Amino acid sequence: MQPLIDNARTFGQRPEEFAGHAEGQSPEVLFITCSDSRVVPALITGARPGQLFELRTAGNIVPPHDAERPSGEAATIEYAVQVLGVGDIVVCGHSHCGAVGALVRGDDLSAVPAVRDWLALAAGEPGPCDPADPTVAGAVQQHVLAQLLRLSAYPCVAQRLADGRLRMHGWYYEVHTGLVRHHRADTDAFETL
Repeated sequence: MQPLIDNARTFGQRPEEFAGHAEGQSPEVLFITCSDSRVVPALITGARPGQLFELRTAGNIVPPHDAERPSGEAATIEYAVQVLGVGDIVVCGHSHCGAVGALVRGDDLSAVPAVRDWLALAAGEPGPCDPADPTVAGAVQQHVLAQLLRLSAYPCVAQRLADGRLRMHGWYYEVHTGLVRHHRADTDAFETL
């Protein structure tokens, strides 16, 4: 913890670098990814403060849209699309994902009921995968596509997709190599960016 504290102490000693942030934000991308500490959107993309609006959830799960039961995730998505007017949404899964791995293996999550119930919101079962493969690559990639499909059912997203003001992207990040792959609709495959 101490190195983090030390950096936080010196971080605010460069106010000129941050003065413009007081005027508001206008991020270009809503970046939806896992809460996993090895996945750092700004590090992966090289984004500077103000470029990404982030939504991080266990397993990068996008819950179903439910107007009767708003969620923090739905509010974040709606705000990014309707208020901030992002032009792109990236759903980024990653290798060695504990959430998708638990779904693939059918882990007993009774000791962590909130995790169990959250993972139950995953859109469908992850794709076929060797449960012994620690990367769970194929399952994660299918999971990313399922989240994109779920996201496209949000009314604000569907409207912006229909009028061409929004694009969606599926990414897969390898935590052990730093490689990023993106889904290509024309080949239905994840290929290196």
